[in-house]
Amino acid sequence: MSDDKARIGWIGCGRMGTAMAKRLVVANYDVTVTNRTRSKTDVLGQLGAKVVDNPRDLADCDVIFIMVSADKDLLAVTTGPDGILSGAAAPKVVVDCSTVSSMTSAQVRAALAAKNIDFLASPVSGNPKVVASGKLTLAVSGTRDAFEKVEPYLNELGHGVTYVGDDEVARLVKICHNMFLGIVTQAMAEITVLAERGGIPRSAFLEFINNSVMGSTFSRYKTPAFVNLDFTPTFTPVLLRKDFDLGMAEAKKMSVPMPVSALCTELVVSAIGAGYVDEDFSVLLLEEARSAGLVMTPENIAIDDGLGVKP
Repeated sequence: MSDDKARIGWIGCGRMGTAMAKRLVVANYDVTVTNRTRSKTDVLGQLGAKVVDNPRDLADCDVIFIMVSADKDLLAVTTGPDGILSGAAAPKVVVDCSTVSSMTSAQVRAALAAKNIDFLASPVSGNPKVVASGKLTLAVSGTRDAFEKVEPYLNELGHGVTYVGDDEVARLVKICHNMFLGIVTQAMAEITVLAERGGIPRSAFLEFINNSVMGSTFSRYKTPAFVNLDFTPTFTPVLLRKDFDLGMAEAKKMSVPMPVSALCTELVVSAIGAGYVDEDFSVLLLEEARSAGLVMTPENIAIDDGLGVKP
């Protein structure tokens, strides 16, 4: 399955699913897509992807990717009445890029294994703009053999594909990653408020940070939100709290002390309590400013987020 003649199936054509599948379509792979709301497949169909009615119609593909919203959706497209397993044919490998629980992932893995189908958990880090820039990252767990079979396709989806081990461990990687996002964002918020209280424009301070050894792809990417107070959501505080809760539960089970994470969990809870539920989680900046008695205003400056979009 290492050439462009392999048949690829794709389930889930929301904003992320469409952005990811598009990279395979424009790379001239043989891609067939399906989505519960068929109209959401239109963009991919216009680019050359084949469109079918339900996941069962993808069962004769070599590899199937899944990007759906929730645990129940993953169960529906795999073990449901019109799911992958409902037909006579079967794919060789199923790759789930959704963010779902380890319990549901293990349930699907077992159901597929009973039909001799390999299953890879491959949660992703990014959003549609990150996908378009070619900077999506993926953690992958399952058998090494299955990973090597589909690695060329995973590499088309982003620049950072990491095999992390067996079974569901990629799910823990994603949770740890999202906790780190929250911790880094809170730290950025605190130092930015301190700098502004000292009379330094946010744009100047963050330009310095981004050009220093402490700068990162993430700090540069969040700089426009911090400077212009544009909190268009990429990931909400509510979703971030869910991952903190999951991570703290895992830490408790494994007796790992997480004092910084515990504090950040409470700060995210506080932001939600203040009414920030639909905004981007970088709104933690406003909560930090409020705590410091600082009223922030947008600087209204064009800022490069570092995500130059690749074709």
